[in-house]
Amino acid sequence: MTVKKEIQQLNNRLDTCRRKLDAAKSRRDSEMVSKFTDEIEKITKKVNQLKHKQSFDLNKERKALLDMPFSREITKAEQADMGKLKKSVKGLVVVHPMTKIGKELRLSVMTGYAPKEF
Repeated sequence: MTVKKEIQQLNNRLDTCRRKLDAAKSRRDSEMVSKFTDEIEKITKKVNQLKHKQSFDLNKERKALLDMPFSREITKAEQADMGKLKKSVKGLVVVHPMTKIGKELRLSVMTGYAPKEF
């Protein structure tokens, strides 16, 4: 399971536990209140760990791209035939500004990163 799906699944469980906690509080069921409070704390901790892992991986990818010796904007003509461009440049990584990594790099245009000039 991917980290994104796992975070979503845990958030759904967290939402369910919060609703059940509210119901238990309205019934004044102290045993269930303590059970759901502990469950909420446990799930919250797990979600925070996964979010930290996700940001760590994104930062690692960002550093790998910035360490590549060459980068430049991808022209509209090159964007139209991306397959040809990727075949001609070995190790090319294209980053779109609307993706997570593109936002992390604060890109405004589609940019290519490669080990050699292209």
